[in-house]
Amino acid sequence: MNFFRFGDKLIRLAEKAEARAKTVFAEIESTAAYNSEKLHYAFVKNNVRETDFNPSSGYGYNDAGRDKLDKVFAQAFGAQDALVRHNLISGTHALTVTLFGVLRTGDTLVSLTGSPYDTLHKVIGNNGKNGKNGKNKGSLEDFGINYKEFDFGQFSQQQGGFSDQDMKNAVNGAKIALIQRSRGYSLREPLSCEQIGILAVAAKKANPDIIIFVDNCYGEFTERTEPCEHGADLIAGSLIKNPGGAIARTGGYIAGNTDLVEMCAHRLTTPGTGKDAGASLGMTREMFLGLYHAPAAVENALKSSAFALCLFEELGYEVYPSAQSARKDIVAVIKLGDKNKLIKFCEGIQAASPVDSSVTPIPWAMPGYDDEIIMAAGTFTSGSSIEISADAPLREPYAVFLQGGINYTAAKTAILTAAERIL
Repeated sequence: MNFFRFGDKLIRLAEKAEARAKTVFAEIESTAAYNSEKLHYAFVKNNVRETDFNPSSGYGYNDAGRDKLDKVFAQAFGAQDALVRHNLISGTHALTVTLFGVLRTGDTLVSLTGSPYDTLHKVIGNNGKNGKNGKNKGSLEDFGINYKEFDFGQFSQQQGGFSDQDMKNAVNGAKIALIQRSRGYSLREPLSCEQIGILAVAAKKANPDIIIFVDNCYGEFTERTEPCEHGADLIAGSLIKNPGGAIARTGGYIAGNTDLVEMCAHRLTTPGTGKDAGASLGMTREMFLGLYHAPAAVENALKSSAFALCLFEELGYEVYPSAQSARKDIVAVIKLGDKNKLIKFCEGIQAASPVDSSVTPIPWAMPGYDDEIIMAAGTFTSGSSIEISADAPLREPYAVFLQGGINYTAAKTAILTAAERIL
């Protein structure tokens, strides 16, 4: 079977890479089985019924399915409560609603993992790295909210990578400590939930009143636990990434402590309305179904990622994480070191995607980013990162960020097509 006519050399390399990748498949499968049973139990425990999929319209009062979806998400993430809505348009939107829901004028936000993902720079404002375009557009800075950042994202798993005084300097006077679980557009390692817990404990020791807020994007269901089970007070993410299972067409979630989730709900709707309104418009069923399938989708994405890491190590490229490392998110990074190779890699992913395979991705000034972005995503849902996709900012070291792959066989074909383009 070789419908795409790959050369013998590449086929041999692929076979060697897949043999290596299978050494990490067993752990990926074990984690997926655990999370699948956890999700199944949450559905049973909360008595999900067919009538919960009925759409509501208008104000959406008394939408039982919407409210039950919140409960299932909360249980799945080890949280007290959750806010899951189709009108949270992205992970960045969910993060932004959280920040504006909890922070007030004069408060301070501190990032404990360095500069956050590019799209948050303009949310923060001038104080964010390269974030000057956030000025007078409703950024946190516009509302008198202060920002500072420290980078504890590279500490060792054993506490000792930073001192108590370092943490005290970071969180003194701050209201929210932001921790980004995934790497964003950087080469740093993503954080495990255990590592997030170490940061959370240290931050609360230095400032007992601080709120630990985790950007959970790309990390959901890659481990057996989630950040709320390790001291996080709030987490947020996107439904067109891991927890939507490639079925939810849009949406996001916020989960955590009940009082804080309520504050976020009053920001998403209006003060005094909170979670009590918001029509589901028939979107509830696919959000339930996507969550139910999420562990299996993440399993295939992680296997696809492991194969890519092994293959490109065989080809002599630096990859992050190393092929045999435990996975903490679904992102595989391949340091190509060349602008043209980066573009060709993305062209290869697009050319072997099930949707829009005839489209040629080109770099463009994507809204919310500081550099031109190239993005390959031949996906059934536009921009879905749990489906096979690749993207990168056009800047040194010209590393491509590969994620997703709900069908391992198809994802492997796309990865081989990308490799063939740069050989």
